[in-house]
Amino acid sequence: MRVVAVVVTYNRLTLLRRLVARLREVPELADVLVVDNASTDGTGEWLASEGVPHRTLDRNRGGAGGFHHGLEQAVREGADLVWLMDDDGLPEPGCLAALLERVERDRLEFAGPAVLAEQDPARLCFPIRLPGSTRVVHAMDDVTAAAVAGLIDDVVIPFNGVLVTRSLVDRIGLPREEFFIWGDDVEYLWRAQRAGARIATVVDARFLHPATDDLGTPMMFGRTTYNHTPSDLKHYCMARNNVLNLRDYRGWPFVLLFWLKTVWFYLFTRPRPARIPMSARAAWAGLRGDFTGHERYLR
Repeated sequence: MRVVAVVVTYNRLTLLRRLVARLREVPELADVLVVDNASTDGTGEWLASEGVPHRTLDRNRGGAGGFHHGLEQAVREGADLVWLMDDDGLPEPGCLAALLERVERDRLEFAGPAVLAEQDPARLCFPIRLPGSTRVVHAMDDVTAAAVAGLIDDVVIPFNGVLVTRSLVDRIGLPREEFFIWGDDVEYLWRAQRAGARIATVVDARFLHPATDDLGTPMMFGRTTYNHTPSDLKHYCMARNNVLNLRDYRGWPFVLLFWLKTVWFYLFTRPRPARIPMSARAAWAGLRGDFTGHERYLR
């Protein structure tokens, strides 16, 4: 089985160098492919000088564009399994070996590691809702306790060290390039679920990622959470892409619930009323098939 790591990067050369050094220590990897979103910090020159296989895109196409083109190239060039990650992640030693073992043993098609906060590896970087319940967990101990035979079925944090099979890519296609960032990973996961893919988090596989306390911000007196970000670019893409994902995979009642949460959050939880009309413009653009609006927030 030929395993290729696809790394998407943009102007984070220091982090990329750290990650590539770690990936070069992984014996199960056949190759590493770095997709460079037209970085301006010397990334291209460093990749060439180090002989790292890479593809430089014509412009910044975001994580969605990077994973779209990277996954397509890896599969076209003969990868049986593709290990997907951003430049700021860092797999712990043995991460890929643990994923490969469960892919073979349990016939997983979309296998993810436990994504841990780099600042505090005892907790998850992104909180997860356990399958079959409304319980959201943040601590790695809770994930381990909830696992069945070392797996959390039907749950992964997409594009953070996930291992995807070639057969699944052949079946469901590539990530939606037009999403740019935020929501492209969820859409790909939900598409895989709809196609009946075998999906799970492998709790013995550990992957570090810088944590942010804004994701999963409690709201409505702690009854639910909201994925707030101070970045207007990220919020615009989240509002646009989340509405499309919910409409296409969950239905209009979930879209309305998202709007209720958005209005509540920016009126009461983190007052920022201007975010509400911005969210509406983003959602309407997406529903019209216009995926250019985020460009006004690019710097």
